Amino acid sequence: MIRFLMRKVPSVSFVLFASSIVAFALPRLAPGDVAVTLAGADPTAANISAIRQQLGLDRPLPVQYWDWISGLFHGDLGQSYLLHRSVSSLIGDRLGSTFELAVFATLLVVLIGTALGVLAGSTRRWCARATLDLGNSVLVAVPSFLTALAMILVFGVYNRWLPVSGEVSVLHDPAIGIQYLVLPAVALALSPAGGLARLVQTEMARVRNEDYVDLALAKGASPKRITLRHVLRNSFGTAVVAIGLEIGTLLAGAVVIESVFNRNGLGHLAVSSVQTRDFTVLQVLILGVVCVAVICQILTELILAALDPKIRLGDQS
Repeated sequence: MIRFLMRKVPSVSFVLFASSIVAFALPRLAPGDVAVTLAGADPTAANISAIRQQLGLDRPLPVQYWDWISGLFHGDLGQSYLLHRSVSSLIGDRLGSTFELAVFATLLVVLIGTALGVLAGSTRRWCARATLDLGNSVLVAVPSFLTALAMILVFGVYNRWLPVSGEVSVLHDPAIGIQYLVLPAVALALSPAGGLARLVQTEMARVRNEDYVDLALAKGASPKRITLRHVLRNSFGTAVVAIGLEIGTLLAGAVVIESVFNRNGLGHLAVSSVQTRDFTVLQVLILGVVCVAVICQILTELILAALDPKIRLGDQS
């Protein structure tokens, strides 16, 4: 495992380096100037120039990039232009909300996606399989924001069963906090769960054609034992990889979902940073999402190796 992790260092370093360049350049490619925003109404050219000089925006871009990267290595994430607070404190105040949403949504993706995939891959009835295929296709096709709006109308406006705006921390009040989490987490999880279900179903169909499944069937093993012991276990490798890849999708979807449900998380912070052109906050958020995606990808490879004895991390080329 140590050899595997050491072998990953060059590729991970390159990905993070390239992502840092994109995170630094992308906000600056957007139209507008943060100095104009800070200058207020009817700014003069002199005021804008003075603000740019004060913030260091008049320096060459490579110099600005180097100052930002060197600060990251020393634990300094920078200072918000608009809010005049450290980026670390802004992220820290909102990290808990996004973390709760992402964890709850990931659990729902695993539970719903695996259950639907196993049902679709196990049933032999044509009608049931067609219904599950249609349901999975609908989950994949419908965007999360449309699901969120529909759930708000059904569960929050017409019936008033669940809150549709705001949040309460699960750590402070678990019962109330979960009520605020249900709708945004389900809306965020349904589409990835449909994709996961399709992958599990396809992989189970492939595994059923393997020789060891035919051997178990010839030995008189029951269909239930074959499904649980052989088919399902050997189909989870693709599911694990898919779940690791879906973490990035969930974090990206959280930007929209948090805005729809008015949750004060990192997604809401990202939207407000784009609107106000707060580069220092936005570039850290972009790089942070990439770091989380890279870590999740490495963890999925480790879990995949544990599930499949044929994979030896230290022997990979």
